Amino acid sequence: METTGIETKTVLKAVRDIVPALRDNGLEAENRRWIPDENMDLLEKAGVFRMATPKVFGGLELSLSDQAKVLAEIARGCASTSWVAMVWASSAWMAGLYPEELQRELFADPSVRISGGFTPSGALTPTEGGYRLSGTWRFNSGCRGADWNMAMALLERPDGSFTEAIALVPMSEFTIADDWHTSSLAATGSSSSSVQDLFVPAHRVVTFDEPPADVAGAEVPAVAEAGTGRAYGLYGFLFSQAVGTFLGIAQGALELFLERLPGRGISYTSYTDQAQHPLTQIQIATAASKIAAAEALAEGLYTVLQGHADAGTEPTLEERARVRAHSAYAAQLAKEAVELLYGASGATVIQRAVPLQRFHRDIQGLALHGWILLNPNLEVYGRVLLGLDPDTQLL
Repeated sequence: METTGIETKTVLKAVRDIVPALRDNGLEAENRRWIPDENMDLLEKAGVFRMATPKVFGGLELSLSDQAKVLAEIARGCASTSWVAMVWASSAWMAGLYPEELQRELFADPSVRISGGFTPSGALTPTEGGYRLSGTWRFNSGCRGADWNMAMALLERPDGSFTEAIALVPMSEFTIADDWHTSSLAATGSSSSSVQDLFVPAHRVVTFDEPPADVAGAEVPAVAEAGTGRAYGLYGFLFSQAVGTFLGIAQGALELFLERLPGRGISYTSYTDQAQHPLTQIQIATAASKIAAAEALAEGLYTVLQGHADAGTEPTLEERARVRAHSAYAAQLAKEAVELLYGASGATVIQRAVPLQRFHRDIQGLALHGWILLNPNLEVYGRVLLGLDPDTQLL
């Protein structure tokens, strides 16, 4: 799949142009615990919400690497806005794995916004024509602005065993709790969503014990088909796409640090210009180098995944484990860069009106996400390198 084509460059330019507005809206977003309407309108106009939608439905169908570039640009302005855009984009990509009838329903609007998660905290009960769904799903990022919700649940088979399934339900059917009060990523609005005894038509439920349904006809090509350039593999896609937000936060933090530096001295020293201090010079160089290393790791992941997607081949076990580990390590490097910059910023940085402190808190919180925790992901990769079983199916 061609990367960084005309459409990608157009979206990237549009997003770069709105970064100052996203930064200016950061404090408002945090205070209201949800993305401001202006941010949503700006992303809509930039084409961000169409970037993962299949072209046959009017989307841009950008490659994984190009989507990550867009997400990084958004994160330079607002981490929460980028994370929500990532959730909606990844869910739109997943929707391309579903049967034709459901795809047509979901992508009736090419800019469809789909939230959801991967914790099976609901129950599906078979009934005539479909299922009854009940449950509560926590940490549902973007649910406050979503059109649809992916609700993972346990479905009982006729033999009494259980399988995991995903129900696609209009977000308007859910009750959203006001329970998202956090010190980081406050504007993601990652509240709990719940339904009780809701009827879901059979075509909106996809089980995990069967391969994605074959999408009939050449008019709507199945994402899972070899050679489409989009068959990245679920977990490789999710782990690596999330890195884009981390990279953008770190890039934004570096820019903000440099903007604040001119005219700043170092208190209780003879330095009237912090830029003249050797330690500051080392710190800025170290942070920039960590960001560059993280970017290189990420690009390596995208090259591997895109190569297999274009060829219609499957990544090896080592490659899949490496995607997990290098995604987490790239995120760790980005976090370390922001920590360095924050620590070198002086006491005034703690003011809520200073965006850099929010970038620092946001990346600290995001690094705690289960997808991206460093040690569990390194453990999986280390086990595979040592010839051991990875001890996880999430590859």
